[in-house]
Amino acid sequence: MESPPSLPTGESNSISANGLQRVSGLPPNVTKDFSVESISVITTEKWPPPEVENSAAIEKKVCDYTEGKWIQDSRRPIYSGNMCKRWLSEMWACRLTQRPDFSYEKYRWQPDNCVMPNFEGEEFLLRMQNKTLAFVGDSLGRQQFQSMMCLITGGKDSPDVQDVGKEYGLVRAPGAIRPDGWAYRFPETNTTVLYYWSASLCEIEPLNPGNRSTDFAMHLDRPAAFLRDNLYRFDVVVLNTGHHWNRGKLNANRWHMYVNGQPNEDGKMRDLRIARNFTVHSVAKWLDKQFVKYPKLRVFMRTLSPRHFFNGDWDSGGRCDNTKLLSESHNVSHIRASDPAVESAARGTRVECLDITGISELRDESHISKYILRSKVDSQDCLHWCLPGVPDTWNELLFAQLLFPQPKNLPAKI
Repeated sequence: MESPPSLPTGESNSISANGLQRVSGLPPNVTKDFSVESISVITTEKWPPPEVENSAAIEKKVCDYTEGKWIQDSRRPIYSGNMCKRWLSEMWACRLTQRPDFSYEKYRWQPDNCVMPNFEGEEFLLRMQNKTLAFVGDSLGRQQFQSMMCLITGGKDSPDVQDVGKEYGLVRAPGAIRPDGWAYRFPETNTTVLYYWSASLCEIEPLNPGNRSTDFAMHLDRPAAFLRDNLYRFDVVVLNTGHHWNRGKLNANRWHMYVNGQPNEDGKMRDLRIARNFTVHSVAKWLDKQFVKYPKLRVFMRTLSPRHFFNGDWDSGGRCDNTKLLSESHNVSHIRASDPAVESAARGTRVECLDITGISELRDESHISKYILRSKVDSQDCLHWCLPGVPDTWNELLFAQLLFPQPKNLPAKI
C-alpha cells in the first residue's frame, strides 16, 4: 500500500484566485483547500440548492451523509443499464428484463447539510492509483461491486481492463456455477477492484474435506480466510453481512456454528441476531488490531440493505409492486442506529461504518420485484436492487467518505 498520488495538473484541476484547487469530481463551484489536514468545502454559488446550509456552517460540522432526501435529477443514471453488460449481471439489469418503468433511475441522494461530491470514474482511479479496493460480503456486496465497475467505466466495455482473478485464486472450481469472486485491474492507474463472496464474513471450514457432501464449521470468532490471507494487499475494504443469518440459509449451506474451534454450546447463539452480532464484533476487533501493521488501510462495514416484502415473505407471496417514490417519504433523519450490530462493532475502533440502511429503506420501488429472469410463478425479488439504482448511491457515499474522512483518528484521505 503506497501513499496516495498527487492529483495531476491540467484541465481537470485549476487554481482559483484565493489559492484553492478545483477538483473534477466535485461540482464546478466547489473548491478544496489542500493546505489543511481536514478538507474544507467552500461553495462559491448556490449549489446545492438553498435548503442546504451555507458553506461556512458546513465547514464547522461533521457531515452526516445519512440525513437528507431523495431528489429527482435529470442527469441520472450515471451509466446505462443497457450498455454495462461486461460488469452487470443480466438478472439485475432491469433494462434487460420486461420491467416497463425506469423512474427509479432518476433519483440522487441529497444530504441535508453537506456537499455530496459527484462520482467521476477518472478521479476515482487517480485517487486509487496503485491501490486495491476489495468488496467482501454476500450478494448485496456483489451488487455494490458491479455498481462500482459500472460507475468507474461509465458502463462501457473497457477492453483494456484486465481480469486478474487468478492472482487472488478467484477461478471457477470444477462443477461450480461461478467463481467465489472477481478481480479487475485498470492498467493506466494500476487500480484493482475485486469482490469475494463471504455471506457471513467468518471462516467456513469443511468438516470432512474429502467428502463433497460434507458439512461445514462456521467459525464465528474467525474472519474469512480470504480476508486474513489477502488483507496486506488491500487499501480499501468494504464488508457486509446480513441476509444469510437465518435458519433456512444455515441449514441449506450445512453450516454449523463453532466458537474457539469447538461446536457452539452457548444457547444464546441460537438467536441468529446474537450470532451475527458476535461475528461482526469479532471481525471488527480483529481488523482493529491490523491497523498497526497497515496504518493507511481504510475498512468500512456496510450496514444492512433493507428488504421490502409486503403481504408475505420471499417464499410466501411477498410483493414489492410499488413503482413510485412516495412523496411523504423523501426525507430521512436517524433517531436510532439503522444497523445496531454494525454500528456498535465499529464504535471504538478504526473500522468505519458505511450507513446505507435508512436511505435505502425509502426506495421500495427500486427492487427487481416481479421482473425476475427465469423466476418461479408469482415470486418476487424484494431484496436485490435494479441496477442502475440504489447501490450506486452506496458507492457515492463510499467515495464521499474516502474523500472526506469523518473524525475518528482515521488515516489520511485517499
